[in-house]
Amino acid sequence: MTDALSRLLEDRDWLMADGATGTNLFNMGLSSGEPPELWNIDQPDNIRKLYRAAVEAGSDIFLTNSFGGNAARLKLHNAQGRVAELNRVAAELGREIADASGRTVVVAGSMGPTGEIFEPMGTLTHKVAVEIFHEQAEALKAGGADVLWVETISAAEEFKAAAEAARLAGMPWCGTMSFDTAGRTMMGITAAALVDLVNKLPNPPLAFGANCGVGASDLLRTVLGFAAQGTERPIIAKGNAGIPKYHDGHIHYDGTPELMAEYAVLARDAGARIIGGCCGTMPEHLKAMRAALESRPKGPRPSLDSISERLGGFSSASDGSDDAGPSRERRRRRG
Repeated sequence: MTDALSRLLEDRDWLMADGATGTNLFNMGLSSGEPPELWNIDQPDNIRKLYRAAVEAGSDIFLTNSFGGNAARLKLHNAQGRVAELNRVAAELGREIADASGRTVVVAGSMGPTGEIFEPMGTLTHKVAVEIFHEQAEALKAGGADVLWVETISAAEEFKAAAEAARLAGMPWCGTMSFDTAGRTMMGITAAALVDLVNKLPNPPLAFGANCGVGASDLLRTVLGFAAQGTERPIIAKGNAGIPKYHDGHIHYDGTPELMAEYAVLARDAGARIIGGCCGTMPEHLKAMRAALESRPKGPRPSLDSISERLGGFSSASDGSDDAGPSRERRRRRG
């Protein structure tokens, strides 16, 4: 185990990841619809500020500003020819901040979904998806990323393609899916199905888990679903800071630092070893999370009742494991 993340996982019971990228950049002036990846070149000091804020708040891992940095996504902005440049600089800026921190901080090269649908429902093939992810992976590697961080994935096919791209790039990787439809991903993957998928990959991730979704309570229910499968692979929990609400012309997440501190401790107790935030998670949330993780001893695995009591109720009655699926859940809610 020579990579930085593996070394930290050997030495520590838990690691703290970072918070939101988009929310923080919007607060710095990023316009709606503007690809954040362009700021790696156009506003590098703001990207340094983003990374530095996570490190100063106590993050052991932060993600590069490259979530939408693949050719399929950048094509929407006529920037598909800038994949290598934008991702390399995203990682170089991260390497600069991590190396100046005075401690081991992992630079995780963020790789989000292509936004395309796989055959036969869509037109994306495995071969093309691997090429798209591989191009991005090589650029993040060239910029000095320690690990690739595949996130917000919905389809098993896309997860497999990213795994293959990481293998081709010779990079360790982590992978998370977003469970946002009655305990399942948009493409119907359950927590148990992701564990099974990870176990069968020829190039499995160092750690896997869930990010984003609909709220901290739902995400922790998914984490419990991972742990119930008896996996020994490190689990990642990266939940949103509460629920998004439209207020005064912008989206605001209602999760307080106190709520996110409670979430972090519950995530650790539920079995997660890498704990961070997603949409809406700001440096003040991260500071509260770090303080709680360091000061509060590990407790028993929480029940669903204790999660809902401390973080709020679940968005659906089902966690997806009962084969009810999203369609039945929607019918139940309409009724």
